[in-house]
Amino acid sequence: MSRKLALIPLGILTIIVVLTLIFPSIPAAVYAGPEINSGDTAWMITATALVLFMTPGLAFFYGGMVRKKNVISTMAQSFISMAVITILWFVVGFSLAFGDTIGGIIGNPKTFFMMDDILAHKPWSLAPSIPLVIFAMYQLKFAIITPALITGAFAERVKFTSYILFIILWSILIYSPLAHMTWHPDGYFFKKGVLDFAGGTVVHMSAGWAALASALFFKSRTEGGLEPARITYVILGTALLWFGWLGFNGGSALAANALAGSALATTTGASAAAAFTWIIFDTVRGRKPSAMGACIGAVVGLVAITPAAGFVSLTHSLTIGIVSAIISNLVAEWRNAKTNIDDTLDVFPCHGVGGMSGMLLTGIFAHKAINTANTTGNGLYFGETNLFFIHLIGIVVVSIFAFFGTALLLRIVNLITPMQVSAEEEEAGLDVSQHGERL
Repeated sequence: MSRKLALIPLGILTIIVVLTLIFPSIPAAVYAGPEINSGDTAWMITATALVLFMTPGLAFFYGGMVRKKNVISTMAQSFISMAVITILWFVVGFSLAFGDTIGGIIGNPKTFFMMDDILAHKPWSLAPSIPLVIFAMYQLKFAIITPALITGAFAERVKFTSYILFIILWSILIYSPLAHMTWHPDGYFFKKGVLDFAGGTVVHMSAGWAALASALFFKSRTEGGLEPARITYVILGTALLWFGWLGFNGGSALAANALAGSALATTTGASAAAAFTWIIFDTVRGRKPSAMGACIGAVVGLVAITPAAGFVSLTHSLTIGIVSAIISNLVAEWRNAKTNIDDTLDVFPCHGVGGMSGMLLTGIFAHKAINTANTTGNGLYFGETNLFFIHLIGIVVVSIFAFFGTALLLRIVNLITPMQVSAEEEEAGLDVSQHGERL
């Protein structure tokens, strides 16, 4: 980062310091209503920590797949999201996602601006037994990992400073509206009856379609293909992701109850089924059952079960894992063999297609008996069509919004500061050209 360019974020940080003096977030009294449950609170603190753990897991997962000269840069892109999105969330992000609704599309930025008085605020309406601050911190972890997921699409060729500006704008203009529409009681998709337990649309479809837009926007690398630096990093990253995903999905019950247990179980089942399916499917087609294939399959299963985790039976989670693994595997193969799209780490086939598969399968296998309070209808498998068609519409709308919104943002950011590294910087490796460091 040049000294002149560094003055811009330095000025922003100065403004934030001034705002913290104006809005110190010191409540007149900390909210401690009788409905606050210590068990639910303890579980949600744990789940929050588990979900945060996923972003370092993603760093290892992506970092192990790229060339040795780009490992640090790729991992740094995940880690910087933890810093940048946290600051943004405290200032205005939480308000945009969960503030008082503006037309069912986005939250009022004034509602929780600078987290002012949040400690004294009553709990979130859909999480009545935990303090609002814990709900806000839990949702922050989702906001952190989502833009980090996109980085796999333009790995090995993005300028670090441009990436930071991109994720700030993307979080405000793409992530926050989707989170509001899907998870706010007055949100457009929520009121239509779309079921997304933990982020099939908000996290995975949005990141997947953003990845496709990015892959189309960036010029292909001069060195194509994959040359994984450390398969062991990929395995470690998968383990951390799977571990953290138990909080990602289990915590989305927003209480320590049977629904959280059911979500933990369906998450485990789908991921296991997808991991095994991926390597078996590869073997049937004449490939060796690779460790990296098993890891990718496990993540695809986790992606696909995310929207369905609290709405489907334990046995149907196995079907979701198997079906999603086959579909994503085929799309990844098609992308590699039949197109010139340089989606470096196949983010769209895994997260975009995996997320859409999960949303469709939620519309097929959801049942009110699993989640009586929140399920808006039974799935197609049980003879009802309404939920399935609502999900079809939701998939189309989210896909259009995330893809074209991201495509526009990429062009805007590129006008402000070029996003792609030069051929010389790519040849040297992003670790050296962007960070001055070596593995």
